[in-house]
Amino acid sequence: MTRQAYDTDLTDGQWQILEPLLPPAKSGGRPRTTDLREILNAIFYLLRAGCAWRLLPHDFPNWHTVYTYFRGWEADGTWEHLNQALREQVRLQAGRNPDPSAACIDSQSV
Repeated sequence: MTRQAYDTDLTDGQWQILEPLLPPAKSGGRPRTTDLREILNAIFYLLRAGCAWRLLPHDFPNWHTVYTYFRGWEADGTWEHLNQALREQVRLQAGRNPDPSAACIDSQSV
């Protein structure tokens, strides 16, 4: 990374956990040139700052590239997969069953 870090940037440890959970580059066509860590850093910045896509700082990848990855991962279930995998890891580290047996929805026990 050749830019100054933002508070929302992934640490090396966080990146090591997330990197294997991301989908691989599609086969055929041009090889991927976009750094997925920078894509995630841009998305986390955007979510924390609450800014519009077009207002992402210029030291991140182009806003349209970031948006395209975000929407693609939303459509193919990558965000759901990341959430599930990370939740399971946290629950296992806490000595709990990886799958929750109850949930709280709108302050109601289910």
